[in-house]
Amino acid sequence: MEVSFSKEVQQLRQGKGETFHGEGILAITKALLQSGVAYVGGYQGAPVSHLLDVMVQAEDYMAELGVHVEACSNEASAAAMLGASIHYPLRGAVTWKSVVGTNVAADALSNLASPGVVGGALIVVGEDYGEGASVIQERTHAFAMKSSLLLLDPRPQLPNMVRMVEQGFALSEACNTPAILQLRVRACHVRGSFECADNRSPAMSRKALRDEPAAFDYEKLAHPPATFRQEKLKNEQRLPAARRFIVEQGLNELFAGKRSVGSNDVGLIVQGGLHNTLVRALQQFNLADAFGVAEFPMLVLNVTYPLVPQQIADFCRGKRAVLVVEEGQPEYIEHEIMATLRRQDVNTAIHGKDLLQMAGEYTVEVIAQGLVKFLARHAVDLPLAAAQDWLAANAARRQVVVAQLAAPLPPRPPQFCTGCPERPVFSALKLAQQNVGPVHVAADIGCHSFATFEPFGFGHTILGYGMSLASRAGVSPMLKRRALAVMGDGGFWHNGLLTGVESALFNNDDAVLLIMKNGYTAATGTQDIISTPDDEEKAGAPDKRLSLVDRNQTIENTLAGIGVKWLRTVPSYEVDTMRRTLEEAFTTETGGLKVIIAEGECQLERQRRIKPWLAGLLKAGKRVVKVKYGVDDDVCSGDHSCIRLSGCPTLTLKDSDDPLKVDPVATVIEGCVGCGLCGENAHAATLCPSFYRVEIVQNPGLGERLLAAARRGVIGLFQKP
Repeated sequence: MEVSFSKEVQQLRQGKGETFHGEGILAITKALLQSGVAYVGGYQGAPVSHLLDVMVQAEDYMAELGVHVEACSNEASAAAMLGASIHYPLRGAVTWKSVVGTNVAADALSNLASPGVVGGALIVVGEDYGEGASVIQERTHAFAMKSSLLLLDPRPQLPNMVRMVEQGFALSEACNTPAILQLRVRACHVRGSFECADNRSPAMSRKALRDEPAAFDYEKLAHPPATFRQEKLKNEQRLPAARRFIVEQGLNELFAGKRSVGSNDVGLIVQGGLHNTLVRALQQFNLADAFGVAEFPMLVLNVTYPLVPQQIADFCRGKRAVLVVEEGQPEYIEHEIMATLRRQDVNTAIHGKDLLQMAGEYTVEVIAQGLVKFLARHAVDLPLAAAQDWLAANAARRQVVVAQLAAPLPPRPPQFCTGCPERPVFSALKLAQQNVGPVHVAADIGCHSFATFEPFGFGHTILGYGMSLASRAGVSPMLKRRALAVMGDGGFWHNGLLTGVESALFNNDDAVLLIMKNGYTAATGTQDIISTPDDEEKAGAPDKRLSLVDRNQTIENTLAGIGVKWLRTVPSYEVDTMRRTLEEAFTTETGGLKVIIAEGECQLERQRRIKPWLAGLLKAGKRVVKVKYGVDDDVCSGDHSCIRLSGCPTLTLKDSDDPLKVDPVATVIEGCVGCGLCGENAHAATLCPSFYRVEIVQNPGLGERLLAAARRGVIGLFQKP
């Protein structure tokens, strides 16, 4: 049972006269339909997964509108979808997580940007930057500049975000250039409302088919000699057309400020996505009111590439100083503003990274620190005490917390979910290395990358989604012991099959590949993939672990079909079997690529499937059996090797009641899902026999009640003194 977005799908149906209330990313999704989008594709990833997930579940409504929705195998295939807009007046939108997704899509984006588009092309990118990010810290801005793509960074207010989607399509069509709509995490999750418009069915769609394909036009191919003319058109026609549209439609916003004319000689230029944060920082100085109206003139760049030189010069002219608030490095916008002013002989002092931190997320506090330096230099008449006191109070609170701590807080590394089928695989790897010695482990993007944290510490490199096997190619020939690459089934289909497996087979590499086959792209929200169990199988055995081994051989058949000879599929929870299989892979005399598939359904999806089923049984008064594991306090020796081998969050410590046992003993707390890993580890590693398995029976039958009563009676006899 997958996560349901039925409420969100209903919100997409809202029309003129209705008010939308909700999150930014869903507002963007609604805006696509209001703009007459004809096709939508993408690859899921935070913070924009919601867009594609909702669209996929709105399949029936999309069919009513004639909109085609496609869940792509990776970002490159999503970007290539936009090729439909090169010849046809089709508005298309694709989405992915950046900057990692843009890296994958870069080839298609370059070849799309060169000939340009006829129909509007919009790329909704989740800009995962800052302290809470899960990817490398780079910016989408570089890709926009490199390929002359439009880059929109809307002010995080729902009506403005919706407007920028609709205008983004129009801007793309006005200058025949694809546009990137960049959304930070906070923009995706900002809440608000806007007045809806009716959704528009595209003129050319699944419901209104075109009789003939477009005529062949060599000039629309990203192929020499056409590419030389396309480069010329970018600079002579398309970018100037974009700048005209930006000015005519007022895409960038100019807020005049409330200060008197005599003091109105400093200003602020800010990326649209940072506007709310900047206003909050100004409020600490009492320089912005509760409605966000600032004292200073402010140019909000809802379009950060291309900039409009005349707009920049007009804003800066007559001002002594302007502060550019630009998140991330390098400072692309600041450099371009400086070059623009120099060419137009405008002598306004420009500040940015000299007063604000070079890299990292621009929080309210970070921006306030830069504002203090800027205003102290260029607005000496302003009282800064309020902001300085606020910053000092923040620093003091941190010192109080540090002083109250007797010692640094214990580390809390990210962990696998309770009962995750991937945890036992890494327990088996720890045991295998005791016998074969340490091995080089090439890690990958996915849930399995949690194994880089304690108690496992596996993974020498992470080079990209599905790139683990390829990333060990340079080092494995230099090692005496075979290297191990780990990837998930999501990574395998995304990139690993071509960049890793195919290359290893072609070069006859002697390596080991471990594929986590949990049935979903689990790390991005458990979306379905080609090897996901079908609905019939899920419904047929709600109380069982789905066997992906027997029914869904997609990965195995693919590997066998391209020439993998040494192939083993092992149930993930069978730790001892997995240990022996790993040892065999590392020590066998058989050369070439050796692949182990660890099969076990994602525990989150399993719980989503069985919890409603169990609740239904209980409500109907039917018999339900739940499996739980525990530790016998009297048997536990207190050496905690079981915890070091497992890391399960429900396997922890408690004080022993035995005065002869100094150390705390292991215990299993609430939250155990009965996966059996603790017992499997104890067996595989020959640990103490302190683990026990119990079955909790709810709504037992008459026979079970009588048997339980008899057992209690017998036990009671032995307990009497």
